[in-house]
Amino acid sequence: MKNFVQPGDAIDITVPAGGVVSGTPFISGGLVGIPGVTAAAGALATIHLEGVYDLPKVQAQAWTLGAKVYWDAAASLATTVATGNTLLGYAADVAANPSNTGRVRLGTPV
Repeated sequence: MKNFVQPGDAIDITVPAGGVVSGTPFISGGLVGIPGVTAAAGALATIHLEGVYDLPKVQAQAWTLGAKVYWDAAASLATTVATGNTLLGYAADVAANPSNTGRVRLGTPV
């Protein structure tokens, strides 16, 4: 097929102003992913749109398996609080209160 560009589990983007940091959620409009590398604006970087990642979380929250997980950009933490935050995906494991990290499956459940 001559219009195929690449598989959809990751995409290559020209990094916008502010750059991207490897392992830190990247959000642009409705696009949510995890950069594979740290890159400055204008560089080419791969953004992973699928997979399971250990991310920093709000320490005082307990997560249940399958709970919706959001990204609080102001705090740079994953959270179960929806208000003012962007949906990342779902808890891929339980996370205790207190704990500093939580396991998140990006995107919608299968």
